[in-house]
Amino acid sequence: MSPRHVPDPVLPATAPAWHGGPADPGSVPVARPRGRPRALLALARPRQWLKNALVIAAPGAAGALGHDDVPGRVLIACIAFCFISAGIYALNDVRDRHEDRRHPSKRLRPVAAGEIAPPDAVLFGCVLMVCGLVICTAVTPLLALVGFGYLALTVSYTWVWRHLPVLDLIALAGGFVLRALAGGVAAPVGLSRWFVLVVTCAAVFVATGKRLAELLRAIAGGTGGRRVLRRYSAAGLRRVLAVSQAGALFAYCVWAFELPDTDGVPWRLLTVIPFTVCLLRYGRIMRAGAGEAPEEVLMSDAVIATGALVWLVLFGLSVNAAG
Repeated sequence: MSPRHVPDPVLPATAPAWHGGPADPGSVPVARPRGRPRALLALARPRQWLKNALVIAAPGAAGALGHDDVPGRVLIACIAFCFISAGIYALNDVRDRHEDRRHPSKRLRPVAAGEIAPPDAVLFGCVLMVCGLVICTAVTPLLALVGFGYLALTVSYTWVWRHLPVLDLIALAGGFVLRALAGGVAAPVGLSRWFVLVVTCAAVFVATGKRLAELLRAIAGGTGGRRVLRRYSAAGLRRVLAVSQAGALFAYCVWAFELPDTDGVPWRLLTVIPFTVCLLRYGRIMRAGAGEAPEEVLMSDAVIATGALVWLVLFGLSVNAAG
């Protein structure tokens, strides 16, 4: 029988889930069940909160983090977006639980594994999203508007845009851009157009790498994957990778030249070196089909981690020199 015709494993309707309630039919129990608190934490996907660092990076790029109460406002905004994104992840896990059970690693997510019932996951996600929007409102109503826009975009992506080629990449990139805008609103500070372009191109770069990894995995497994993957080709996605990578590098170079350093040492220009190294290294990893989980690549690759640290030091020196 072809892999695409293998039915999901079905548990008896009375089989207990790890939290003590009825199991979701077809769930895949994990070898070592997590307790309820750990399962809820896993449902929130804290490893992926790294993406919300863009909220801090945006005012940092503008050199505004040392001004008055800006650090506190931006940190609160970042926490708010962690709540919102965690809530969205919970809803996504409910929506994707059947598909996740056929994935080598996603099958261990709490909903797919039967540790948390879908209604409980939906309630948990909604509470997190509401808390995030309330925290945004406490900073400024305009931040709440950006947060709601991010929420609307990502939820609609789950149900609509992820099934439409090209639009799915644009929607994914839009989520990163809205994070950057949230940082500017929370500060508040104006963001350079070139910085926004860097974020946009880099977001398309990451989103395309994720699609390429999914496509290559589907081809290797002979499953065909999700419907939208059948509208892409590996060669076409690699071309998009090349264009978005070049766009991000060009925009970053322009942004780095935009503001002169004041102490005679071109710290900001020097950041182009580690940025280029990280971008090229990540591009090589994605072309090999290993970009399905960007946060894992960023935290596990020694070259990228070292480059990011060097970039952070050089950028900090440039901010200090400008201040």
